[in-house]
Amino acid sequence: MRQRMVFLMMALLLTFTVISGCTSKGATSTTTGKSGEPIKLALSPWPGWFVWYLVKEKGFFEKNGVNVDLVWFPVYSDSLSALASGKVDANSQTLSDTLAPASKGIKLKAVMVNDNSNGGDGVVVKPSINSLKDLKGKKVATELGTVDHLLMLTALEKAGLAEKDVAYTNMTVNDAGPAFISGNLDAAVLWEPFLSKAIQEGKGKLLFSSKDTPGLIPDLLVFKEEITKNRPEDVKKIINAWFDALDYWKANPEESLKIMAKAAETPVDEYKAGVDSVKIFQLEDNVEAFQKGDNLASLHFTSQKTAEFLKGLDMLTSIPKADSFLDGHFVDEVMKERKK
Repeated sequence: MRQRMVFLMMALLLTFTVISGCTSKGATSTTTGKSGEPIKLALSPWPGWFVWYLVKEKGFFEKNGVNVDLVWFPVYSDSLSALASGKVDANSQTLSDTLAPASKGIKLKAVMVNDNSNGGDGVVVKPSINSLKDLKGKKVATELGTVDHLLMLTALEKAGLAEKDVAYTNMTVNDAGPAFISGNLDAAVLWEPFLSKAIQEGKGKLLFSSKDTPGLIPDLLVFKEEITKNRPEDVKKIINAWFDALDYWKANPEESLKIMAKAAETPVDEYKAGVDSVKIFQLEDNVEAFQKGDNLASLHFTSQKTAEFLKGLDMLTSIPKADSFLDGHFVDEVMKERKK
């Protein structure tokens, strides 16, 4: 699964600082904004993003008259660098990972929500721990600055606790899962597939998950702003192709799962378990998500909350305005056109 670091600190900060409109030496240039040229759309390992391979396999890009090259990045963070440095035109990435370039003035536009984590991230605890309040004084591990760190703080807040009330341990998910299984931790905040393995092999139990905080961890389709300005019709065509694939999936579930599992190089049952831990966003969900609100159902609200969290960790120097990088007018227009 993707390594969901908010960003790779100095490495990505350097990238965000120096690009200012130029492409790194030797990089494959992206589109010039001319209609017909392939739009390079990046993705990496995460259950909700393998839908792009269903789009490709069933010919929905061609059906909608848009030329798209899917660009695969086995390492998620590499896709972030590729978008920031102009090697691709669009990327599948988290809201939290969109905040760093936005705060640096990198011109990006999030135009669609692919999915929300809906149980794919969670707090696994020893059997003797029965409530979030029982975590007080306990050794809890997750990786600093990740969306799962944010999930941990959200869980503690719900119990009236703060990070100082637990023995917080900064540990990567690759290490926290085995550490929990071996009994060296009281609790760990993990994402799939580490979460299920910790529960099964560590004889632990799930105490709190992203299902309890719908909207906290959204995954987005993010474009370079110049593409949204110069090729708005192609952006809408890509969005339409995505929703055509979701319609096909609904009508042909077994075939669709096989196509996506093959792309993920995963057995169908394992892929299905992974994709069941996310909420795939339908068009109606998207229109709602882009509206301003005072809860996690709103991307604007979630953006502010997440940015404040990152700034508190000194991982953002400023909080970007959500309107600078959230653009919901595309899904609004697609909704109107598909209802005709």
